[in-house]
Amino acid sequence: MYRIILECDGVPVLVGEEAANDITEAFKANYPHEHNVVCSWNGKSLRLVAENDHDPDGLNLMDEFSDNISAYITDGFDGDIKLIEIEIIA
Repeated sequence: MYRIILECDGVPVLVGEEAANDITEAFKANYPHEHNVVCSWNGKSLRLVAENDHDPDGLNLMDEFSDNISAYITDGFDGDIKLIEIEIIA
């Protein structure tokens, strides 16, 4: 099992908190292969933490995160998603 942490910077301040909540709920409802998913907002970036047993490089989760950012932040912005950490967990 892998715990993957991703971060997206450049998110508009006015939509960050709501987007974090919406993305967390979307993952819980639509991505049963991702576990313990939490998206949070720290005032300047979105951080996604998720666990799965199929994505050792975090690329699938990064794609899913990108799709959800596009769905819940409709005004364009110049942000970037980066991999922060992948931890192997029991």
